[in-house]
This record gives sequence, structure tokens and C-alpha cells, in this order.
Amino acid sequence: MRQTLRRSCAACARAKHSCDLRTPRCSRCIKRRVPCVYANEPLTAVAEPLTLARFSLDPFDSYPQTRLPRGHVQRLIHSFLNKIAFQYYPLDLSATSNPFLISWWPLALGDPALFHVSLQAACLDEELLAQKGFQTSELLMADSVALLRRKVEDASLAVQDGTMNSVITLATIEFGKGNIEISKMHVDGVKRLVRMRGGINAVRQTSPLTARMVSWVSMLIMGHPQFETQDDVSIGDGIPPIPEWQVDGDPAQDLYDIDSIDVDDQVKNVLVRLRRVFERAQHTPLTSTRLHDLTCFVVHRLLSSDTQSPLTECIRHAIILNMLIIQGPTYYSHGVILDMILTRFRVNMVNLDSTFRERDALDVWFVSMGMVASAGTTHYRWFKGRRAQAGPRAWGNAFVGIKSVLWTEALQSREVFRAHWEAVLEV
Repeated sequence: MRQTLRRSCAACARAKHSCDLRTPRCSRCIKRRVPCVYANEPLTAVAEPLTLARFSLDPFDSYPQTRLPRGHVQRLIHSFLNKIAFQYYPLDLSATSNPFLISWWPLALGDPALFHVSLQAACLDEELLAQKGFQTSELLMADSVALLRRKVEDASLAVQDGTMNSVITLATIEFGKGNIEISKMHVDGVKRLVRMRGGINAVRQTSPLTARMVSWVSMLIMGHPQFETQDDVSIGDGIPPIPEWQVDGDPAQDLYDIDSIDVDDQVKNVLVRLRRVFERAQHTPLTSTRLHDLTCFVVHRLLSSDTQSPLTECIRHAIILNMLIIQGPTYYSHGVILDMILTRFRVNMVNLDSTFRERDALDVWFVSMGMVASAGTTHYRWFKGRRAQAGPRAWGNAFVGIKSVLWTEALQSREVFRAHWEAVLEV
């Protein structure tokens, strides 16, 4: 049956842009790396055949018992498999390989706690769109918590992937509803479970999705890293670097000479290694999942450091913004931590003004990363106002400066940066 939608996705509607109505995400949202949310479910009579074919058990007939009517449960299952899974993990839009379909969901069919939590995620999405309260999701929340309490009382059940997946998802749900303290309590709980498993890297060895979700989401909720990173050669039980992190190479001739300025060694090391990774990505592109692993590692490492040097702090925050721009939202919006980073970035850019130094490519890079990262936020006007301190006014000259500090054509859109830069010149 031909699939149609009642209206375009929310992002296209806001931009007054034509939407091709693709599901789970339209082409424009995929290209822009933004969440794609439809106001109404697709008007289709049957579930996606490819999705159902992935399971040996029909998820509409064999699932844990709930207090909801059968028809309601089936609708939520359909929503989770065809919408929520791809919104949570936009890094993989294939129904044959998305980890929420091929690893998470089979676990949920045999784990009542995870099943209830999964339904709750779909139910909350449904109720947010309907704007008629959260009666059903609250019922599912009560049952989810009760089922989880029984699991965590048993040491062998407490450390299961399904238990960790359930707890970190409850943390995201509570955070999204504004229940910050409850959300942080869940994060503390999942951290204890990770320690019982031997550390985040040990979890990653058997369940990459669980490790990725726990490390990234816990950082977004708490506002700072909850796990350490391994060193540059993958020693330790923290978050590991991707293999490309260890690739050696000589710096390109046209790169900004980072050694000529006084910058903290750890931040300098991250910048140099990222340049090598991005250079390699020009020829061997990073997969979406590997890019997420790189972003997670870099952001955790940089947010774990802190210096008194305004220049080092500006470089540190600009790198983090650069990685968030490239990756886009994963699991759910990183808007809260982005606002925190932009605020700190602004403070350190002002502090940097008081130091005696010539304006150069770094200033162009700072302003450019700030503008693109802050688009759509209250910070954007401030970064647009920094154009006078950025040096070159023509886009061609500005782009040379950006590329000399940190840039990858394979992952970043030159036109996006150009649009913001030229908009500034029109002020």
C-alpha cells in the first residue's frame, strides 16, 4: 500500500521548505543532520515488512505482558520499530542494521523491564504530539520502575545489557520531562552498573550500543563527562579512541602552526590528531557510527580538562563545537550542553580580547564555529557581532583561515559556513 503523510515534517514546515515525506526521516533532515519529526504517523495500513522480517518471533504476538490494551501495545510497538529507533540512532537508517532493531528490540522481547521502557519512549512521543497529558506513559513508568527494581536486586540481572539500556532510557525520559534530579539519580544508578561490569570499555566489548548510549547520554544529562577516556594508544578502561586516532603523519604545509602559540599540551594533542583523522577521512570516509565514537571520545577528553589560559579555552571549546556540528544530535538533543559550551566560549573569547596578540586564522575559526553552532539559539546574535574581530571579510579569505586550523571537506558543509559568514557581512 502506498504510504502517505498528512503533512510535512516539523523541520521542513518551520523552514517553509518542500518535504519529500520519506520515513523515518526526510531527505532534507538527513542532509542537514537534524531530527525529523512528523506531526502525524504515516497513514499506512500495515507495518513495515522489512522491519518485521528481522525477528524470529512476531513482535505483535510474542511480547511481555502489560496493563495496556493489545491494540495500544501494537501501535506503540509499530512506532518504536519504525520511528523511535531511527530518531534515537540516526547514525544508521537501515532497518537491516540499525542497532535498536537488531540488538535492542530482541532483548526487549525477552526482558519485561526493557520492553516497558521501550513502549514508554514511543508512548511519550505520541503523548507529546497529542498534548493531552501523560497518563499512559506515567502508567508505563510506574511498571518500568517496579520491574527494574526487581532486576537490580539480583546481581546477575543488574549487569545485563537490558538493565543498563532501561536505566539510561529512563534517565533520558525524565530529563526530557524536566525531572532533572530523578534523571541524575538514574545516571548514578547506571554508572554503578557499569562499574560492576568492569568499566565502560568492558561494556563496549559485548554491547557497543549500550556503551555508546550510556557514555553519551550520561554526559548530556550531567553536563560533564561521567567516564574517563583511554590514552592515545587505547590503554585503560575508559572510552576508547577510534583506530584512526593513532595514525601518524606530517602536518600539511598550509596548516596553522599550532606550535607557535602557547596552548595546553593536551588540547594541542587533540587538535593535531584530529587534523590527521580528518585528512585521512578525505580519502577513507568515516562511517556515521565511527564519527560518533570519535566525537564521544574527543568531547569527553576535552570537557575533562580545564585551564586558565583564554586562548587554550577558546580552542578547546571551538573543537567541541566543531565536533557537535559535524555529528548532529544523537539519541536526543544536545541543546543543554551546547548552550553551556557556547556560554563558556563567549566568556573566554571576551577574556582573550584583553590579551595582546595579532588577529589571525584562529579568530576566523572561532567566530565561524560559534556562528554555525549557535544558529537558532540566543547566542547567535553575539557571534554575528564578532565579525570585526575576525580579520578577513571576504569569504574566500575566511575559508582559507578556517581550513588552516581544523576542517574536513568530507564531513563539513562549506556552503553552511559560507551562508553564515556572508549573512554577517550583510549586517
